[in-house]
Amino acid sequence: MTKDRYIEMRVQDAIVEGDDFDILVMGRPEGPGCYCYVNSLLRSIIDRVTKSYDLVIMDNAAGMEHISRRTAGSIDRLVLVSDYSIQGLKATKKIYELAKSLGIRIGSAWLVINKVSGNMEAIREQIESIGLAVAGTVPYEGAVVEWGVSGRSVFELTSKSVKDSVAKITDRLIKG
Repeated sequence: MTKDRYIEMRVQDAIVEGDDFDILVMGRPEGPGCYCYVNSLLRSIIDRVTKSYDLVIMDNAAGMEHISRRTAGSIDRLVLVSDYSIQGLKATKKIYELAKSLGIRIGSAWLVINKVSGNMEAIREQIESIGLAVAGTVPYEGAVVEWGVSGRSVFELTSKSVKDSVAKITDRLIKG
């Protein structure tokens, strides 16, 4: 068995199938060395695996690594999430610019601002400089922070305002 077939088999084995959706959880620090072959192989496998699905959501860790590795060559809806800070928005802008500079095909790109605890006018200029449509905002809530460190499932989240915000964002993203 070739290396690429073996890795593809392992990726297929890692997919957990559910009633309403399947999930493939990946990722760990790469460490030193070149990962060109692995990244190329991963792109190829992801392209093949995703053809079996109507909808694929790739949730990447914060940062530019997944974009720069080009693990997805085509993205229907790129959703960049920033916290409510100038620094977070500047990082989001860099990630978006990197994706465009690498020639990744992006159908539409959206910004979600998380943990909003103040006036949106305070960051309006920075938001506009990014050039993304704002899909919505999620309010800051201490209870959500506590939930986040509890290790409980996202399905156990009880905050109505956060759930309502996420539902509105999801609707907007689905409608495009």
